[in-house]
Amino acid sequence: QVQLVESGGGSVQAGGSLRLSCAASIYMYYTRYMAWFRQAPGKEREGVAVISPSGDNTYYYDSVKGRFTISRDNAKNTLYLQMNSLKPEDTAMYYCATGARFLSLSSADYRYWGQGTQVTVSS
Repeated sequence: QVQLVESGGGSVQAGGSLRLSCAASIYMYYTRYMAWFRQAPGKEREGVAVISPSGDNTYYYDSVKGRFTISRDNAKNTLYLQMNSLKPEDTAMYYCATGARFLSLSSADYRYWGQGTQVTVSS
């Protein structure tokens, strides 16, 4: 059974930082791409960052390039998203996802999702 559990969300002021974590079950962790998505109220879910199973390849949504870093710790079966220089427009529910077989930021390519963790950035 695939389980994804996010943590690390919270409220910060603009310019601040947060690190999100996603604990994943072993079955999926080593064989699939993993990604972070976000969804703000009234908006569609959008892909933020994706990482390959080995961690060698990553890809970011344009608006977060240079500010967010996706990484994974295979020893801990955990996916991370380091978010720096946060902006009010980064406010959203953040989800981790897995199941994709290639580098993708399309939600349709991901089968398994966590419950989400809220990130709120105030100006």
